[in-house]
Amino acid sequence: MVSEHSAQVLVASNRGPVSYALREDGTLDSKRGGGGLVSGLSAVDDKLWVCAALGDGDREAVRRGVSEPGVRMLDIDAGVHADAYNGIANSVLWFVHHMIYQTPLEPVFDAEFRRLWASYETYNRAFAQALAEEAGEGAAVLVQDYHLSLVPGLLRELRPDLRIGHFSHTPWAPVDYFRLLPDDIGEQLLNGILGADRAAFLTRRWADAFIGCCTEILGGTGRTRIGVHGLGADADFLRRRSREADVDERMELLREQVGAGRRTIVRVDRTELSKNIVRGLHAYRALLEERPEWRERVVHVAFAYPSRQDLAVYRDYTAEVQRVADAINADHGTEGWTPVLLHVDDDFARSLAAYRLADVALVNPIRDGMNLVAKEVPVVSDHGCALVLSREAGAYEELGDDAIVVNPYDVSATAAALHEALTMDPDERGARSKRLAAAATALPPQRWFLDQLDALRGDGVSPG
Repeated sequence: MVSEHSAQVLVASNRGPVSYALREDGTLDSKRGGGGLVSGLSAVDDKLWVCAALGDGDREAVRRGVSEPGVRMLDIDAGVHADAYNGIANSVLWFVHHMIYQTPLEPVFDAEFRRLWASYETYNRAFAQALAEEAGEGAAVLVQDYHLSLVPGLLRELRPDLRIGHFSHTPWAPVDYFRLLPDDIGEQLLNGILGADRAAFLTRRWADAFIGCCTEILGGTGRTRIGVHGLGADADFLRRRSREADVDERMELLREQVGAGRRTIVRVDRTELSKNIVRGLHAYRALLEERPEWRERVVHVAFAYPSRQDLAVYRDYTAEVQRVADAINADHGTEGWTPVLLHVDDDFARSLAAYRLADVALVNPIRDGMNLVAKEVPVVSDHGCALVLSREAGAYEELGDDAIVVNPYDVSATAAALHEALTMDPDERGARSKRLAAAATALPPQRWFLDQLDALRGDGVSPG
């Protein structure tokens, strides 16, 4: 049944633009989210965002009928959501697309996996049903990411009149690695996305990998068009926000912690297994040991914000980041110099302060769909920064010419790249940083979203 107040543009994602917390007095506190999708969707009128209730506060808001205009939050059973989100999306699909399984031991696709997969199907079906109810005749529906890979196919069966797009914010695994998945599951995932009129990716590399999987496993992509949209940094927002008073305050504190006259190597990441923080710390240790002239002259400002701490493997990884940072400080630190400034409490203003202070930005993921940090630091940096960038980040496709590019597994080469970045001529560093900033902002969030919408509606030519 189609809703009486049907929308013409719908977005579906696991996390929505607002979240709710239940206070002790029983009232609900709402908090707005950020990010490229939130910014991009602000360019569109007559829209609806369908998302999941992620916690007790969200679920209570749904039960009380509390919501924001343009948002429908789904109160999916908490156990089903946990199975789908943690058991499948984050523990299977994320691992496949980022190619981070320790294959001698994992994955193990057994009866428990099949139970979790049934929840993933249920979760996707709930989204498809809600979208089918809410979408106006011929509406455009943009489904986001690996959490909702089955939605396009399920929605196509319910509402063949809709224009459906799917966007992958992660890498896509090459066919040999994708085939770690059980054959029927791999086919189901591909056919789910191919239910869309258009499947889009952050880079040509990830799009080609998807096409390769479809060609090898299904014989082709059928009627689905493939597009590429490299999400850029929001330059106007970043430059404005990075000049506000709270950022200035944090800059002064960071300057004190770093110490006068010292250079800075900055990284800002969530403690995702794919972000490669531990190898980055090992590379910094190698720099100090192989290039002792940098001792007491440089500080690694490392912000590693906890992620997915309900999964044991992520808790263990976060602990290892802390352990390695502590070991470097214990082995190399002096009374007036702390080699690694590690912060694990999320603070956006402090991140922007570090961006402004950065002499070198270290972005060395094992594999990353894009990596907006690589794009944001050159935009915000006060004096221009050198970028040390993994060739496995999606951002490499756009920024590689002006970055110092590294193999993320090669600690020695990364240490050498850090030395090269620290010793780069200031004029060259400034020129590179300007070109990096220009490339990084070529497709800001609103344009990124509208380009997809235009292509889905047939008003624009698909970049793919």
